[in-house]
Amino acid sequence: MVRLTWCGALAVLLLGPPVRAQDEIRIGAVLPVTGKESKIGGAYKQATELAVKEINDAGGLQVGAKKMKVNLSLLDDTSDPAKSAQLVEQLITQNKSHAIIGGYGSHLVQAQSVVPDRYGVPYLSGGAGATAIYGRSKWVFGTLSPVEHLAETQMKFLDDLVKQGKLKTPLTIALITENTEHGNDYAKGVNDFVKTHPGYKVAIAEKFELNTTDYRPLLQRVAEAKTDLFLADSHLEDFIAMHRTYTQMGLHHQMLTHGARGSDTAARKALGPATDYIFASGWWSDLLPYPQVKDFSARYKKETGVEPQWYHAMAYETVRALLTAISKAGSLEPEKIRAALAGLKMEKSIVPGQVLYFTKTGQADLPFVVTQNKPGGKVDLVWPKEDATGQAVAPIPTTK
Repeated sequence: MVRLTWCGALAVLLLGPPVRAQDEIRIGAVLPVTGKESKIGGAYKQATELAVKEINDAGGLQVGAKKMKVNLSLLDDTSDPAKSAQLVEQLITQNKSHAIIGGYGSHLVQAQSVVPDRYGVPYLSGGAGATAIYGRSKWVFGTLSPVEHLAETQMKFLDDLVKQGKLKTPLTIALITENTEHGNDYAKGVNDFVKTHPGYKVAIAEKFELNTTDYRPLLQRVAEAKTDLFLADSHLEDFIAMHRTYTQMGLHHQMLTHGARGSDTAARKALGPATDYIFASGWWSDLLPYPQVKDFSARYKKETGVEPQWYHAMAYETVRALLTAISKAGSLEPEKIRAALAGLKMEKSIVPGQVLYFTKTGQADLPFVVTQNKPGGKVDLVWPKEDATGQAVAPIPTTK
């Protein structure tokens, strides 16, 4: 018995530890499932897991000559940037992940994004639109189009309202942005448009820290500026807190946005009719008139009981993009997966424009949509015009 045990030990020493069979695709993901970003982080988790489940239920992903199941390791960074980066490293060094799905929130993804370059592992985020994250590493990709183009889309939408006679120039702007790269990009998009359109002027520009607890001083300065338009860039929790204070103070503007925030179910539930007529520019809408969007929305609701919002859709499509690239690569070799991502052209995608691809920086640059909340919980797609489900209401009616 002793001799057999010794022989077994000798065999391990000579042959090394057992090699993990290449019969599965190991995907790592780090998301804010708890903490300040958990409302949307949890939605990203749900959509990521569903996309993987669908592939596995279908027998796996075709990679070269065989089908492989996807082994997803999803970790919670508790909305902490330092922890977020550490967990990405853990998934690469300990889990030996073949590729990483990045998190939600530009500040979290920015922390994560330095790690894949160190180890040469493909990394695809579905939750960060700040341009500073991309172009520094050939390994880092993102499915969210640039935030500054989101702002540009909103300004084009407002300018069209002027051309229709619904708004009248000159128009002054209160520009309120979070003190992050995301907020900086939004401000740049607005300011670049204003520079070339003399009918607009940024009369007050203010920054706020993420998770600010008291917005009254900031909004008091906005009230004193007496501007026509209120353009803010906020994460979900900040949007809810800021707009609650805005409503309590009795503020009113001709048009109001919080960037990508507006039609979020959590916000409409928390704030009720106070969210009516807010417009938002987003990376996706279930109102897009594509058959694949209708199919996805129905399937998602059936599987989860949840009406998908843009973050569900983009998380889901991020997984699909990564797995499509792996299948096209026909290999689990990091460089082949990276090259397949760089050359990806995923047609009949659910994203606006229906084709998901990445620019030379690794970031997608796809059209944005604009939605506007209407009374009774209704939402209309109001931009682009050819896809509109209803007319934009402008200016916002005053409350009687």
